[in-house]
Amino acid sequence: MKSLQSPRQNLLLNSLPEFELNQIISLLETVSFCTAEVIVEMHDEFQYLFFPTTACFSLINCLNDGTTVEVAQVGSEGLLGATAILGSKKSLTQVIVNKEGDAYRISLASFQKIIARGGGRRSDMLQKIILRYLQMLIMHTSQGCACNRRHSIEQQLARWLLSSFDRAGSKNLCLTQETIAYYLGVRRESVTEAAKKLQKEHIIKYQRGHIELSNRSEMENRACECYEILKTEQINLTMEVQAA
Repeated sequence: MKSLQSPRQNLLLNSLPEFELNQIISLLETVSFCTAEVIVEMHDEFQYLFFPTTACFSLINCLNDGTTVEVAQVGSEGLLGATAILGSKKSLTQVIVNKEGDAYRISLASFQKIIARGGGRRSDMLQKIILRYLQMLIMHTSQGCACNRRHSIEQQLARWLLSSFDRAGSKNLCLTQETIAYYLGVRRESVTEAAKKLQKEHIIKYQRGHIELSNRSEMENRACECYEILKTEQINLTMEVQAA
């Protein structure tokens, strides 16, 4: 187990007072993930819930015809498997690691015991924080539906890359165009065409699965309004949770 301060890298855990966090820490264990690792398949049951610290997960909706689309991401701001607070054990999506790193996990049984106690300040605060996070996750999914329906692939790519750069805390990403197409739910050729345009205009540099952000302000201009909307919502979540 890492030091007791490590869980505070996760926004939701960090929002808990020291005493209450220490009570939960005894139920947590650290796990590490590799990029592209599948955590759970769609409709499978969660055995554990995860509070990411440095890892990031993509929630993927898989259709019967084999097509896929990312509906949300979960990073250090959230909780993977948060719908368990609503009594659901099954994952509504496939979950894939899109950025390697670490997370804290708690067994579903232990989590449900904490929530079932009720009436205590700790469980009440934890529920309040997770429900607020779920609100943001629903909003993220809703905005993504509108984005996929109304905005160009170039706009979607710019938005997705900006969000990924933000979560990575870096101007560099290791991603293939095929992987990006899987997340966006579009043909790889469409991603290739959009990426070439961004590279030609010196907004990104792309070579052998490595993407470097060269001009952030111009990338933001190319992204649809969804990027700013989702970024603002995450800032609001951070402020509200920290003030809880």
